[in-house]
Amino acid sequence: MTENRSRTFDSLLCAGVAAASLLLFGTGGSHAGDGVNTGYFGNVAILGYDPVAYFTDGRATMGSPKISRKWLGATWYFASVQHRDAFVSEPVRYAPQFGGFCTGGMSVKEASANLDPEAFRIVDGKLFLFSGKEGLEEDFDANPAPVIAKAEAEWPAVETKEFEARAAAN
Repeated sequence: MTENRSRTFDSLLCAGVAAASLLLFGTGGSHAGDGVNTGYFGNVAILGYDPVAYFTDGRATMGSPKISRKWLGATWYFASVQHRDAFVSEPVRYAPQFGGFCTGGMSVKEASANLDPEAFRIVDGKLFLFSGKEGLEEDFDANPAPVIAKAEAEWPAVETKEFEARAAAN
């Protein structure tokens, strides 16, 4: 798949998933009060995956509700007490970019609350999450800088739009 066709597909996929989810489930409950994507069911960041494990283990690792911490209105799960303590000391270092929304979608002004916690990349010491693995190797890995730059440029407007709409729905 060519880079442009794959990006278009990824963008449409992120937008379609977000739109379908909003239609099916409404907008309530899909974020924590301070701008953390917690999906559509519950108030747990990254669907319960340990944010520190992405950095220390290099892979997505399910956390435990028994080892958790609240931050920015969301509950974060960890695989170990050491991971929880690392997060508590530097949460911004370990938290995903763009409030945990899909980076690919963010780059085209769409916020997809649905994530595949195993679809991630760490670039320049920052965690980026995606709604799926499709196109990551071909498109994102080949040149992440433009996607990240577009996502960073769009994030403030999308963040305001998403969280104002969700607050109004509650």
